Amino acid sequence: MKFHVVASDGFARAGEMVLSHGVVHTPVFMPVGTQATVKTLSPQELLEAKAEIILSNAYHLYLRPGIDLIRAAGGIHRFMGWEKPVLTDSGGFQVFSLAKLRKITDEGARFQSHIDGSYHFLTPERVMEIESAIGADIVMAFDQCVAADASYAEVFDALKRTTLWAKRSKEAFEKVGQSYQTLFGIVQGGIFEDLRRLSVEEIVGVGFEGYAIGGLSVGETKQDMYRMLNVLNSVLPFDKPRYLMGVGVPEDILYGIELGVDMFDCVFPTRAARNALVFTHDGRLNLRNKALEYDFRPIDEECDCYACKNFTRAYIRHLHRSGEILGLRLASIHNVTFLIRLAQRAREAILEGNFAEFKRTFLSRYQQGAFLHMMEGEVSSGK
Repeated sequence: MKFHVVASDGFARAGEMVLSHGVVHTPVFMPVGTQATVKTLSPQELLEAKAEIILSNAYHLYLRPGIDLIRAAGGIHRFMGWEKPVLTDSGGFQVFSLAKLRKITDEGARFQSHIDGSYHFLTPERVMEIESAIGADIVMAFDQCVAADASYAEVFDALKRTTLWAKRSKEAFEKVGQSYQTLFGIVQGGIFEDLRRLSVEEIVGVGFEGYAIGGLSVGETKQDMYRMLNVLNSVLPFDKPRYLMGVGVPEDILYGIELGVDMFDCVFPTRAARNALVFTHDGRLNLRNKALEYDFRPIDEECDCYACKNFTRAYIRHLHRSGEILGLRLASIHNVTFLIRLAQRAREAILEGNFAEFKRTFLSRYQQGAFLHMMEGEVSSGK
């Protein structure tokens, strides 16, 4: 992997990341295809949305369909019909949030599958074997995530274990990783400033090609998240890509970019779309609102996605109320496109030296519109 910062505007960065399956221009939003598919969307639709990289998850793919099948298919790109870059998460967060009866020690994590109840034991070495077989361009070191309300002692213990696992992940990756793959380390530390600084010192000391920020967007306040990003911006290496894990709403993406973040991912845009919630320049919009019954405008008049160019709010509302799959697909196409384009427009603003004004203008309209949509929803529902 080659990465360089093309331009800066304040702390915001525009960069280029050259990977074996293509060039990624940062800041970038990465749609999430947990099970080797971005829910309801085809690879062609992702290309039309201008996606440059997508994310999948080693934990889920290891459990189903299994790495032997993916290896036999020729790797994740051939398996899912996606020729551009892929990033795989290591599964640390999933072990924390999904697995039953998990037991974590310095050796690894023993857990019960959320699919069939079978028992598994993941170590950093095993995770590197799994990610090598999957064959993504960027792979993540194994880490331990903790809850937002974890105590200082709990966060410290997870931090030290994450450092231990980072060292073992790197050693294993150097043995089993494929030549075109790149390994990122993950910084932990919760919402404790001194622990975040310590984690950066230790993980950067191990040495990785990029650094992910874990343990945020797990229930802490936005103020705490932004505070931690401000701390991390001052200590993470300037010449390496920075990836904020699990963040995918417009306001958080823009604040993250302002504080030096390059990469974002989140399941929320497609999950929200399947529940009729879409992003617009005027805030979030619930497509089930009765106020939209005769609204023949597109979801967003400034969006050129397939859904907005061809269908109306009234029609997509009808699809959602009728349980039609097309409604879920159109809303998903829109939300994914909206966030990809938002990151691309932020990049353009950085290159032009006016990111602060772009962020201010976007959020002023977005937040004011969100309030108006909320009021319209209350009126239409009789509240």
